[in-house]
Amino acid sequence: MPSMTRAQTPEAPATRRRRGTAGGGWKQTTINRAFLVPAVVVFLFLFVVPLAQGLYWSFTDFTGYSPEANFIGFDNYVRILNDPSMLSGLTFTLLFAVGTTVLVTALAIPLAVQLNKAFVGRNFVRSLWFFPAVPSMAILGLVWSYILSPLPSGVLNTLLADWFGIDAVSWLSDNTLARISVILVGVWAQTGWHAVLYLAYLQSIPAEYYEVARIDGASPRQQFFAITLPLLMPAMVVSSFLLLTNGLKVFDLPYTLTNGGPGFATYTITQSLVVTGVGQGEYGLSSALAVMFTVAVGVIGFTQLRVTSRIGRRFA
Repeated sequence: MPSMTRAQTPEAPATRRRRGTAGGGWKQTTINRAFLVPAVVVFLFLFVVPLAQGLYWSFTDFTGYSPEANFIGFDNYVRILNDPSMLSGLTFTLLFAVGTTVLVTALAIPLAVQLNKAFVGRNFVRSLWFFPAVPSMAILGLVWSYILSPLPSGVLNTLLADWFGIDAVSWLSDNTLARISVILVGVWAQTGWHAVLYLAYLQSIPAEYYEVARIDGASPRQQFFAITLPLLMPAMVVSSFLLLTNGLKVFDLPYTLTNGGPGFATYTITQSLVVTGVGQGEYGLSSALAVMFTVAVGVIGFTQLRVTSRIGRRFA
């Protein structure tokens, strides 16, 4: 009997400690949740409330100048579907987002693999590739508008005429060439940044994996597809998501490079929102366009995450 008492004696303080920990844990959880209140308030007032307000305005003829707004149903949505400029903006926005995502991913991964190798001046070369991501897209658009000018005095046309005797090419005045030019400038501006992102993931891959593969006789190509690419899937998810979301909301690069032209060839959704809502004072119409764009971005983003997660599980 005394032995049982001695055995049970230490349990009483332990029980008290567990009860104290439980009580402290509940208090700590309450305090932690209290710190989330400002974030929730900011989220409500800066996202949920404007989104609900925009959804309401999309069914009205609100102009932004008069407090009165008449309910007009789906008339704004019908106008958008019948407006060639807005449909062209939607088309090019999707084309730019998908095109830059695919091309940057295809170029950034091999570039990161090469930058991960040891060679003279490696850090300097890395900084050169990262440099295009430093200036803003608006500045890059202005610079490239001078380089790709369709006039004979344009930088690229001057070089083509002097070196190869080629006549001036209408880089920014032809619909197809203008779209290709905007996409390629976007790819040039973003490839280096995403290559550095992949480079960070490459440096976290243990070197023993490649040593074992070389001992087993695996070629560099086999090592890339069996080791490097599967282990880069988390980076691909992050990179492709950033590229896709930034591409869908692009405004400054096409605006400064081509001003949406020629015609509406490089018009974007964000440019339509700014021109229609701010420039023309049709907040109801621009709100309807914003609602449609938000739904499209949500669907595309969700689909992209599902596809990349499935690919990641397949390589895992």
